[in-house]
Amino acid sequence: MQEVLFRDRDDAGRRLAEAYAGPSEDAVVLGIPRGGIPVGYHLSVALEALLDVIVVRKLPIPSNPEAGFGAVAPDGSMVLNDETLRVMPLSRDVIRQIASEVLLEVNRREREYRGDRPFPDLEGKSVILTDDGLATGYTMIAAIEMVKARRPAATAVAVPVSPLDTVSRIEPLVDHFHCLHVSRRYPFAVASFYRDFHDMSDGEVIAYLQHRAAREPEP
Repeated sequence: MQEVLFRDRDDAGRRLAEAYAGPSEDAVVLGIPRGGIPVGYHLSVALEALLDVIVVRKLPIPSNPEAGFGAVAPDGSMVLNDETLRVMPLSRDVIRQIASEVLLEVNRREREYRGDRPFPDLEGKSVILTDDGLATGYTMIAAIEMVKARRPAATAVAVPVSPLDTVSRIEPLVDHFHCLHVSRRYPFAVASFYRDFHDMSDGEVIAYLQHRAAREPEP
């Protein structure tokens, strides 16, 4: 049985913030919503950094929507899991159709969470990407590629938990990688490390962003 490590995402975020030792000067924390926002909130408070969202989404496999074959970023760029597509091949037309449907939800969340605020200027900044955990890592890879195109001074990933093979996939892509717990047990599920891993609402995401912008205590 998998050991529960965190009470909830706030607990994971606080513990990650206490242990984080990556670049922090002129930092921007970008959380992948929804679950990455509470984690990012506590990182941003500890580092006295801007908190914002980077809305990247999994591309679901039609026959098994809980699993993904890649991810799409707000700018429309895609990262595909070639290993999955070799086992479960999808035509280019099907991939494009799925990506366009997911992009509609990405754009909706962008409007919901950011409103009229532009995406932050990342040039010359230390950008820290976070989520409540990594699974295959392809959603994070899409976020990394989008960030790198904006010429940051440094790119880091900080997460509470990840499987070992995903660490090997992500670590070479960034300047700094920090993970509280690297799991060597399979099958792997991020949710199994949390006592409370409820599906967050858009309202919860917006509350964290608003409280951080106002520099008030957590919601």
